[in-house]
Amino acid sequence: MKLSPAKLNNFLMIKLPSAWFCGVRVKHIDKTQCEVGVKHRWINQNPFKSMYFAVQAMAAELSTGALVMSKIQNSDKKISMLVARNKSVFSKKATGKISFNCYDGKKADEAIQKTLESGDGQTFWMKSVGTNEEGVEVSVFEFEWTVKVKK
Repeated sequence: MKLSPAKLNNFLMIKLPSAWFCGVRVKHIDKTQCEVGVKHRWINQNPFKSMYFAVQAMAAELSTGALVMSKIQNSDKKISMLVARNKSVFSKKATGKISFNCYDGKKADEAIQKTLESGDGQTFWMKSVGTNEEGVEVSVFEFEWTVKVKK
Protein backbone atom coordinates (compact mmCIF):
# COMPACT_ATOMS: atom_id res chain seq x y z
CA MET A 1 0.00 0.00 0.00
CA LYS A 2 1.51 3.31 -1.12
CA LEU A 3 1.37 6.24 1.30
CA SER A 4 -0.61 9.20 0.00
CA PRO A 5 -1.36 12.63 1.44
CA ALA A 6 -4.90 11.48 2.32
CA LYS A 7 -3.64 8.38 4.18
CA LEU A 8 -1.01 10.38 6.03
CA ASN A 9 -3.54 13.05 7.01
CA ASN A 10 -5.90 10.37 8.36
CA PHE A 11 -2.93 8.95 10.30
CA LEU A 12 -2.36 12.44 11.75
CA MET A 13 -5.95 12.76 12.87
CA ILE A 14 -5.82 9.41 14.71
CA LYS A 15 -2.22 9.15 15.94
CA LEU A 16 -1.06 12.80 16.17
CA PRO A 17 -4.20 14.81 16.91
CA SER A 18 -2.32 17.85 18.21
CA ALA A 19 -0.68 18.30 14.78
CA TRP A 20 -3.99 17.71 13.03
CA PHE A 21 -5.87 20.24 15.21
CA CYS A 22 -3.13 22.81 14.55
CA GLY A 23 -3.72 22.44 10.81
CA VAL A 24 -0.64 20.45 9.79
CA ARG A 25 -1.40 18.62 6.51
CA VAL A 26 0.63 16.60 3.99
CA LYS A 27 0.26 18.19 0.55
CA HIS A 28 2.54 15.98 -1.57
CA ILE A 29 4.78 12.94 -1.21
CA ASP A 30 6.81 10.99 -3.75
CA LYS A 31 10.07 8.98 -3.74
CA THR A 32 12.34 11.93 -3.02
CA GLN A 33 10.21 14.78 -1.68
CA CYS A 34 7.48 15.54 0.83
CA GLU A 35 5.62 18.83 1.27
CA VAL A 36 3.66 19.62 4.43
CA GLY A 37 1.60 22.78 4.82
CA VAL A 38 0.19 24.65 7.79
CA LYS A 39 -1.61 27.98 7.96
CA HIS A 40 -1.05 30.49 10.75
CA ARG A 41 -4.28 30.62 12.78
CA TRP A 42 -5.40 31.48 16.28
CA ILE A 43 -4.95 27.88 17.53
CA ASN A 44 -1.29 27.66 16.47
CA GLN A 45 -0.04 31.16 17.22
CA ASN A 46 2.40 32.46 19.81
CA PRO A 47 2.01 35.73 21.77
CA PHE A 48 3.95 37.56 19.02
CA LYS A 49 1.24 36.96 16.38
CA SER A 50 3.16 34.38 14.38
CA MET A 51 3.18 30.59 14.26
CA TYR A 52 4.40 28.87 17.42
CA PHE A 53 7.77 27.18 16.90
CA ALA A 54 6.44 23.78 18.01
CA VAL A 55 3.80 23.81 15.24
CA GLN A 56 6.55 24.54 12.72
CA ALA A 57 8.56 21.68 14.21
CA MET A 58 5.61 19.26 13.87
CA ALA A 59 5.16 20.17 10.20
CA ALA A 60 8.87 19.99 9.46
CA GLU A 61 9.31 16.66 11.25
CA LEU A 62 6.36 15.21 9.35
CA SER A 63 7.90 16.23 6.02
CA THR A 64 10.98 14.16 6.87
CA GLY A 65 9.26 11.37 8.81
CA ALA A 66 6.67 10.68 6.12
CA LEU A 67 9.50 9.95 3.69
CA VAL A 68 11.11 7.55 6.19
CA MET A 69 7.74 5.86 6.83
CA SER A 70 7.20 5.46 3.09
CA LYS A 71 10.63 3.89 2.58
CA ILE A 72 10.11 1.48 5.49
CA GLN A 73 6.71 0.49 4.14
CA ASN A 74 8.20 -0.15 0.69
CA SER A 75 10.90 -2.40 2.19
CA ASP A 76 8.30 -4.90 3.50
CA LYS A 77 10.51 -5.35 6.59
CA LYS A 78 9.91 -4.47 10.23
CA ILE A 79 12.11 -1.44 10.86
CA SER A 80 11.91 0.99 13.76
CA MET A 81 12.38 4.73 13.30
CA LEU A 82 13.07 7.43 15.86
CA VAL A 83 14.25 11.04 15.94
CA ALA A 84 17.51 11.19 17.90
CA ARG A 85 18.28 14.92 17.62
CA ASN A 86 17.07 18.03 15.88
CA LYS A 87 18.31 21.52 15.06
CA SER A 88 16.38 24.56 13.94
CA VAL A 89 16.95 28.11 12.74
CA PHE A 90 14.21 30.76 12.55
CA SER A 91 14.82 33.63 10.15
CA LYS A 92 11.43 35.35 9.76
CA LYS A 93 8.04 35.43 11.48
CA ALA A 94 5.86 32.60 10.20
CA THR A 95 2.50 34.06 9.16
CA GLY A 96 0.06 33.04 6.44
CA LYS A 97 0.49 29.68 4.70
CA ILE A 98 3.81 27.98 5.43
CA SER A 99 5.13 25.06 3.36
CA PHE A 100 7.78 22.69 4.71
CA ASN A 101 9.66 20.77 2.04
CA CYS A 102 12.09 17.90 2.45
CA TYR A 103 13.98 16.57 -0.57
CA ASP A 104 16.04 13.91 1.25
CA GLY A 105 14.19 10.73 0.30
CA LYS A 106 17.41 9.25 -1.09
CA LYS A 107 19.10 9.56 2.31
CA ALA A 108 16.33 7.46 3.86
CA ASP A 109 16.68 4.88 1.06
CA GLU A 110 20.42 4.56 1.68
CA ALA A 111 20.09 4.23 5.47
CA ILE A 112 17.34 1.62 5.23
CA GLN A 113 19.34 -0.37 2.70
CA LYS A 114 22.40 -0.27 5.00
CA THR A 115 20.44 -1.37 8.05
CA LEU A 116 18.86 -4.24 6.08
CA GLU A 117 22.28 -5.38 4.79
CA SER A 118 24.21 -5.06 8.04
CA GLY A 119 21.55 -5.51 10.72
CA ASP A 120 23.06 -2.50 12.48
CA GLY A 121 21.13 0.66 13.25
CA GLN A 122 21.80 3.65 11.03
CA THR A 123 21.55 7.38 11.66
CA PHE A 124 21.14 10.11 9.07
CA TRP A 125 20.15 13.77 8.90
CA MET A 126 17.23 15.11 6.88
CA LYS A 127 16.46 18.80 6.27
CA SER A 128 13.10 20.55 5.93
CA VAL A 129 12.85 24.17 4.81
CA GLY A 130 9.82 26.27 5.70
CA THR A 131 8.80 29.04 3.31
CA ASN A 132 5.92 31.49 3.30
CA GLU A 133 3.53 32.24 0.43
CA GLU A 134 6.05 34.65 -1.11
CA GLY A 135 8.71 31.91 -1.15
CA VAL A 136 10.69 33.56 1.66
CA GLU A 137 12.43 31.15 4.03
CA VAL A 138 11.03 31.38 7.57
CA SER A 139 12.74 28.41 9.23
CA VAL A 140 15.00 25.44 8.61
CA PHE A 141 14.81 22.22 10.61
CA GLU A 142 17.18 19.28 10.57
CA PHE A 143 16.29 15.94 12.13
CA GLU A 144 18.66 13.08 12.88
CA TRP A 145 16.69 9.90 12.27
CA THR A 146 17.67 6.44 13.43
CA VAL A 147 16.47 3.28 11.71
CA LYS A 148 17.00 -0.29 12.85
CA VAL A 149 15.70 -3.68 11.84
CA LYS A 150 13.33 -5.07 14.48
CA LYS A 151 14.21 -8.52 15.79
